[in-house]
Amino acid sequence: MTTPKEGQELTQVGPGTVMGDLMRRYWIPAAMSSEVTADGDPVRLMLLGERLIAFRDTSGKVGVMDHRCPHRCASLFFGRNEQGGIRCVYHGWKFDTEGRCTDMPNLPAHQDFKDKVRAKAYRTAERNGLIWVYMGAAETAPPLPDLEATLLPAEDASITMMQRECNWLQALEGDIDTSHFSWLHFGSVKAEDIDPSSTSRYNALNRAPEYHTADTDWGTMYGAWREAEGGETYWRVAHFMFPFWTITPESPFSHHVTQRAWVPMDDEHTMMLVVAWKGRRSNPRVDRQGRPFPGARPGIPLQPNTTDWYGRWRPVQNAGNDYLINREVQRNGSFTGIEGIVMQDQAVTESMGPVTDHGLEHLAPSDRMITQTRRRLLRAARALRKTGAPPPASADPSIYLGARGGEFLAPRELAWPAAYEFALKSIADPTGRFLQAAE
Repeated sequence: MTTPKEGQELTQVGPGTVMGDLMRRYWIPAAMSSEVTADGDPVRLMLLGERLIAFRDTSGKVGVMDHRCPHRCASLFFGRNEQGGIRCVYHGWKFDTEGRCTDMPNLPAHQDFKDKVRAKAYRTAERNGLIWVYMGAAETAPPLPDLEATLLPAEDASITMMQRECNWLQALEGDIDTSHFSWLHFGSVKAEDIDPSSTSRYNALNRAPEYHTADTDWGTMYGAWREAEGGETYWRVAHFMFPFWTITPESPFSHHVTQRAWVPMDDEHTMMLVVAWKGRRSNPRVDRQGRPFPGARPGIPLQPNTTDWYGRWRPVQNAGNDYLINREVQRNGSFTGIEGIVMQDQAVTESMGPVTDHGLEHLAPSDRMITQTRRRLLRAARALRKTGAPPPASADPSIYLGARGGEFLAPRELAWPAAYEFALKSIADPTGRFLQAAE
């Protein structure tokens, strides 16, 4: 059971909170590179409970800073992005991407003190189509993380973002809960109707898998297993990776190069980021005639982005329209009547409320990965606060290159973790980094 105090520590991410301090020891993917253009409009960002703006200056460098001008606290969102900096429209004070004040045009020259004023700005970096922000002390900034999918050149990866209106932890925990797949997504699917070449049918043949869970250098992992034909075992392997990354198990292990981030905007809003290799092989959820099952179709329609604090990457299906649930389809087709696997997850995690009351939960053995991950997070966050111990993988970015998720078949005589080692021997390595790190 997660106590009220533990629930508070796990879910609150603002400045000075236990989990917020931990999050600030990692680089955070904040936006797509395409969201800001040189001398273009500033963009509002919510990150870890802080209201920020992002802009790209004339030279192409990205700045991310507190939206309040340090002069009179007017919002720099309304500023002019011009000639190497952002200029506040209230009195004309101008700041570069590092927060240095470069101009105070409303003061006589003899009263100018721009060298003594800085806006609160964070370190930024760009790599392969993403803008990263480091919100901790500049002297503690590590290298960018070696998360396999984020090492792919932008042309080889797909990058998507979508906002979820709930706490980051309950959003993330959907990714590390394998047994829900057989119900939320496959509850109305009969095994005999699935394409026999698809290993997804094992999720319908046996809806109550057995689990192995373990702490890892990068976080936690599980291997969920079901007996298969021909003396084999069907495995689904997933990972939690500090501080908010996951690898889900829904595609063939060998080519499943993907990462998801559940970036806390504040305590009640989360930005999901998915980075995936375009060469990743899918496991089509289709029937014997090649038709997708109801509710399993890909593609998520999004509303047009707006400029408000929560205006980016919002789905058309939302709580206000009950996620466009179709009760007739629910009765006669899809288990939920909600179209799209991601939107099915969205509906149930948002339905828990903005922040889950963990005191109402009755966790079961099938929630082993969730309880283990919560404990791992709490241990790391408390150790950082108490002793200053760096949290896992925060200082050594290569640690992440031990994690690969997905589904696979292995000889039944291979127990855990030998089955995982077996699967690692046949992986695709599009970045050339995974196997190198293993050596």
